[in-house]
Amino acid sequence: MRERLTHARRWVVKVGSSLLTADGRGLDHDIIGAWTADMSALLDEGIEVVLVSSGSIAEGVVRLGWERRPDSVHELQAAAAVGQMGLIRAYETGFQRFDRVAAQVLLTHEDLSNRRRYLNARATLRSLLDNNVLPIINENDTVTTDEIRLGDNDTLAAMVANLIAADVLVLLTDQEGLFDSDPRNNPDARLLERANASDPAILALAGPSASGLGRGGMSTKVQAAERAAQSGTTTVIANGRVPKVLTRLRNGEPLGTMLTSDQRPRDARKRWLSSQLHAHGTLVLDSGACRVLHDKGSSLLAAGITEVRGDFHRGELVSCVNSEGQEIARGLTNYGAADCRRVAGRSSARFGELLGYVAEPELIHRDNLVLIAE
Repeated sequence: MRERLTHARRWVVKVGSSLLTADGRGLDHDIIGAWTADMSALLDEGIEVVLVSSGSIAEGVVRLGWERRPDSVHELQAAAAVGQMGLIRAYETGFQRFDRVAAQVLLTHEDLSNRRRYLNARATLRSLLDNNVLPIINENDTVTTDEIRLGDNDTLAAMVANLIAADVLVLLTDQEGLFDSDPRNNPDARLLERANASDPAILALAGPSASGLGRGGMSTKVQAAERAAQSGTTTVIANGRVPKVLTRLRNGEPLGTMLTSDQRPRDARKRWLSSQLHAHGTLVLDSGACRVLHDKGSSLLAAGITEVRGDFHRGELVSCVNSEGQEIARGLTNYGAADCRRVAGRSSARFGELLGYVAEPELIHRDNLVLIAE
């Protein structure tokens, strides 16, 4: 299975905050130098590399002289603004040693949830890669809020992997990989060399972050691996302090934990739909509608709707759940919430009578619908 890394041509590498800081004294420039050398070696082999890096807030906290990571949104935004300067400077200095050109790309949830902006972001990244530029991506923490943030850079890295259809996603952390039990509490814990990212038992093994600097933990990495698998991406969780970890992975060395999935890769539009983190509303489906969606992949008709929740507009993303509240699908609705309530449980043939117009016979067309539990 490790052979797939030796043939991979497009990599997304994510670096966590716990790796980037040197015992609370700011950025660890030595390890950043080692990573830039490692990534430059991949570039020399004709491999495309995109870097997703945490660390702006952690660096900002140190630069501002604060004793700990703050809780308030505005203080976090201030720390991100200050720290991003040092973070990018450190990477640029590292890559310049190898005559490599890097670019800073800051993304928000809105950039990835809006279809037009999503396609623009994809085109920009592809253009940078075509010109042998290494993009360095971070969430734009300076302007995002808790309500609309992507959440953590593991999630962002997985979304970037889907965005550019990466072959490999490498999540570098301060742990050796995923263990069958918590190695902090069990000295006999065994490192898992390979696992299925879609296996619920694997997610149960993952714990929260051991560091106070970042938002992610091993659970977010497993979830990221499952998300990345939507585009056929293989994920590896590995220790970023292992010398030349990337080139060693590239050579097939069994470092860390490889996470794969048995799900079929989705097409680009379906990947975009399934990657959205925030739905604008919810449609509750009866058992018949759930069965038809799952078994036949059909469009969603109003007759199968039992309840409409939330306030949303035509063209916005909604979640489709069963009577127990389990999400089974999501998609772009052809009607707003008010009109959905008027036609819920009714035949499409009555749309003209009930609404005074007919936009589409389906509430959600199958081309704009993606199953969550397949």
